[in-house]
Amino acid sequence: MDSRIALIGIVVENIESAEKINAILHEYGEYIIGRMGVPYHKRQIFVISVVLDAPNDVISALSGKLGMLPHVSTKTVYSKLPASQAQE
Repeated sequence: MDSRIALIGIVVENIESAEKINAILHEYGEYIIGRMGVPYHKRQIFVISVVLDAPNDVISALSGKLGMLPHVSTKTVYSKLPASQAQE
């Protein structure tokens, strides 16, 4: 199955969601290239960026699971790189 490069941006408005987020990300660990979390104390939120190399359905499933969590918003951006080129 063709894979794509994608970035999932996650905004966490309540730290209590962190444990569930980490559990979900752990499930998809084989597809994660890297992740970065930034706390924004002034607004009491946390911003997480997750970079993936995965099939479309895996990316959608991960983004959907994260977005269904309370106090969590996600947005996914896909690379324009053709899927066949991404695997070279």
